[in-house]
Amino acid sequence: MLKAALEQAGYDVETLPVAAAAIYQALATGNADAMTTAWLPITHADYMKKVGEDVVNLGTNLNGPAVLGWVVPAYVDIDSISDMKDPKIADKFNNRIIGIDPGAGLMRYSEKALKAYDLEDEYELMEGSGATMTAALQNGIKADEWVVVTGWAPHWKFGRWDLKILEDPKKVLGEVERIDTIVRKGLKEDMPEAYAIIDRFEWDDTDIAQVMDWNTADNADPDETAKKWVAQNPEKVNKWLGK
Repeated sequence: MLKAALEQAGYDVETLPVAAAAIYQALATGNADAMTTAWLPITHADYMKKVGEDVVNLGTNLNGPAVLGWVVPAYVDIDSISDMKDPKIADKFNNRIIGIDPGAGLMRYSEKALKAYDLEDEYELMEGSGATMTAALQNGIKADEWVVVTGWAPHWKFGRWDLKILEDPKKVLGEVERIDTIVRKGLKEDMPEAYAIIDRFEWDDTDIAQVMDWNTADNADPDETAKKWVAQNPEKVNKWLGK
């Protein structure tokens, strides 16, 4: 959406899909200009610790909660990770926690949660991707089975299914976070108008959930769905553009 808005303002914008560690490094070295998905102060803490003095944090862009956790369908009759130790409960989950990409911050914290809640003998944390995670969740719900996945909000799955995030009394997976915009040093001097647009960029969790849902459609083009959202939200976009 920010790309679409910047293009509307006359800029050529290239988006680079890379791992979190790579984009922080690219911003620190000046090889990239901006990112809008810095999960702080917990999930991306290690990355920021390494490059914090070499980048500029423009502040929070999402008006709504940002949280990591283990997600289950609402019909699952436990409410806390601490309840998962029961072998009967583990059996209902087929002794599996469906994860995402190996190396992701959420997976690292999930490994810690397995140890903290003494679940290592009962569960296997399955590596995969965001797509395989949501596919496993969908298949479990269709079969009315128990399934637990590593998840986060905001995410389109909460708009599509009735879900809940299991309580994490030990706070191993972190607490409610914020999503910030990070830019390279010197961007304000090099491209002051673009910097101002990026600095004004903000939206809420219903906005991002809507676009995420559009992007799950067959043959969806993220650039086109972004343009669609921008066209349908001129008042918000004009604020970004300073109009």
